[in-house]
Amino acid sequence: MAKVIKVKEKEVLFRLYAPQAKKVSVAGSFNDWKTEKYAGKKDSKGNWGIKLGLKPGRYEYKFYVDGSWVIDPKCSNNFYNAFGSQNSVVEVK
Repeated sequence: MAKVIKVKEKEVLFRLYAPQAKKVSVAGSFNDWKTEKYAGKKDSKGNWGIKLGLKPGRYEYKFYVDGSWVIDPKCSNNFYNAFGSQNSVVEVK
């Protein structure tokens, strides 16, 4: 009988400074780019945060800010997508 090994998820914090934004979410290859699934919460300084549990792997993502896609300005690992724009990349180890 095969042994089942569960891969632990790691908590990843996505943060974006957008004090004027009304709504911020994160979407990516980890959730089929569904913008409504992971909404952020804004702190008193204008930082939006979203914590997700992700299994080890490489994920492309973007923030969805008031109806517009935004790459993570603090991420130095960006990748050109099929639409000619960029996606940010996070690697979970």
